[in-house]
Amino acid sequence: MFLYFLPLLLVLFLLSIVTIRQGMIGVTTIFGKYRRILSPGFNFRIPFFEVVFKKISIQNRSAELGFQAVTLDQANVNFTALVVYAVINHEEETIKNVAFKFIDERSFMQALVRTIEGNVRSFVATKKQSEILTLRNEIVHYVKENLDNILESWGYHLIDVQINDITFDDEVMRSMSKVVASNNLKAAAENEGQALLITKTKAAEADGNAVRIAAEAERQAAMLRGQAVASFREEVARGMSLAAKEMQQSDLDNSVILFTMWTETLKHVAENGKGNVIFLDGSVDGMEQTVKQMMAMQKLQADTKR
Repeated sequence: MFLYFLPLLLVLFLLSIVTIRQGMIGVTTIFGKYRRILSPGFNFRIPFFEVVFKKISIQNRSAELGFQAVTLDQANVNFTALVVYAVINHEEETIKNVAFKFIDERSFMQALVRTIEGNVRSFVATKKQSEILTLRNEIVHYVKENLDNILESWGYHLIDVQINDITFDDEVMRSMSKVVASNNLKAAAENEGQALLITKTKAAEADGNAVRIAAEAERQAAMLRGQAVASFREEVARGMSLAAKEMQQSDLDNSVILFTMWTETLKHVAENGKGNVIFLDGSVDGMEQTVKQMMAMQKLQADTKR
């Protein structure tokens, strides 16, 4: 008799076995009412009556979103985002929320996508086109802050939101490219002008320094030439004074000194002329006239000293 029921018992045993894959949680119902959760591995259920309603993944899940928003100045912005989310924990109430809040996975994804789009659009609507590209982190922070509470009520936790691409309409992109190009040209022109100004300024400073150095050198040379001429004249005067004293002590006429100076002058002119034409009266009358003029000047200087 037992052998007749053995196949039936074997079938009932096989129907009562349920295997839950690692990373999943099973949810069972009896006559459509929640019964219990099944952990990963080998589980038993009541055959025919206890049904595995849904298997819920407790691993991290991701979804890529693409949507459009409008800025405060009426520019269309296209976003591509990546959302990473997971079930909050393995507790029974959390699993029940995940299993029964939405009729299926498609409805949950639709709600998730529309919620993220609504948050991004509400944020972008308060910003201008020129600000959007620099507010990537602010957008992510705003979405996380507003989405966490909603997802927790559904039994999920938002792990991360990444804004991968932010693009504008073709016309806006072309105008932005023109603005960037014009700004680059403006910056290049300004840099070129600054470089030219610096070059000319440095050249002018160099010319000014050269003129100043040359003038200073000329001044020093003129001063040295003047000092040399003064020293020469002083030495000549001192020599003439000593010669005059010696002539007076020897009872000789001072005109001898003047005659000597005259002949030395002619000699110097002849030796250092270097082919230049110098007209000089070398006759006896010329010499006599020159000597008289020199004696008259000497007498005048002597009277002035008295």
